[in-house]
Amino acid sequence: MRTAPPFRADHVGSLLRPRALLAAREDYAAGRIDAAELRAAEDEAIQGAVRLQQDAGLQSATDGEFRRASWHMDFIYQLGGVGKAPGNLAVRFHNPSGDIEFTPAALHIGSKIKLDKTIFADDFGYLQSVVTEATPKLTIPSPNMVHYRGGPAAIDHEVYPDMDAFWSDLSAAYNDEVQRLAAQGCTYLQLDDTSLAYLNDPAQRAEIADRGEDAEHLHLRYIRQVNDAIAGRPDTMRVTTHMCRGNFRSSWAAAGGYDFVAEALFSELAVDGFFLEYDDERSGGFEPLRFVPKGKMVVLGLVTTKRGALEDPDALKRRIDEAARFVPLDQLCLSPQCGFSSTVEGNELTQDEQKAKLQLIVQTAHDVWGEG
Repeated sequence: MRTAPPFRADHVGSLLRPRALLAAREDYAAGRIDAAELRAAEDEAIQGAVRLQQDAGLQSATDGEFRRASWHMDFIYQLGGVGKAPGNLAVRFHNPSGDIEFTPAALHIGSKIKLDKTIFADDFGYLQSVVTEATPKLTIPSPNMVHYRGGPAAIDHEVYPDMDAFWSDLSAAYNDEVQRLAAQGCTYLQLDDTSLAYLNDPAQRAEIADRGEDAEHLHLRYIRQVNDAIAGRPDTMRVTTHMCRGNFRSSWAAAGGYDFVAEALFSELAVDGFFLEYDDERSGGFEPLRFVPKGKMVVLGLVTTKRGALEDPDALKRRIDEAARFVPLDQLCLSPQCGFSSTVEGNELTQDEQKAKLQLIVQTAHDVWGEG
């Protein structure tokens, strides 16, 4: 039985918001309830989310990201120096029916980046208070998302005429956050990062090049940023990273296997485990896993969160066997390919289908490794 994260059966983080919570958010936005009443509704929903995860047999539990509108922007806007800007970012997502856009408020870095407070401290503290059996897990966006979302155009060049100073301040703020979370008792931290998966897509690299950056080597900078952010963490804290190609209302933004970043990513990124999207052909084959060094865990995201149809357990076991040709079975785990609700809208499946997928992951892990 694994006693340290990531676990044989694990999950990425976000869960579908219950109807009562969505209604409370609407009431708050309309001024019908106040912030305290909204937080009480969130508290109740999070208690239910923790029960769901523990009853399914998972060894880790998140708060479902129920207090957030999106998996990353709620955190990024709380960094000192980062603010909302007029207009919106436009990220195009694809699905079998066509294209849709994710349009969060634009961001602007108008002063030196710093950490004014421990972001999500109260939220994580509440999760710690209601988890009774599992390990409380906190998910935050990777520091790379601050840069990837806005690019150089989002940075005031009077504040940062030298990009090295920007990278240094960003790493310092994140490292401060990691140390504070560790002091709060966080033993399982996940850095969510779409950029390192997006950069496998030639179309995404072309967009990066068009904005004047070195698209062929940006992943190396991003790897250093994560390593600087988690440097000096205590041995009691396990850190993983999750990489996917976009997850918004059952749609995706990028495609391509991990080949472009694999050698540097797996050999140099100083995390304890990698959550990897592997639910369809957009993710490529398992061959890049040959670069995973001994001691690092790989969590195979074989169960999709984009559709409600339940996977065949035997098919999952065959895919795990295929992956074990490139990295030892003892270094593998199983999870969904992404969260169920990376934004408040959620993916196109039901609460019952979500529950069934979590239970399937636990049962399959038990069948493969003798533990869940």
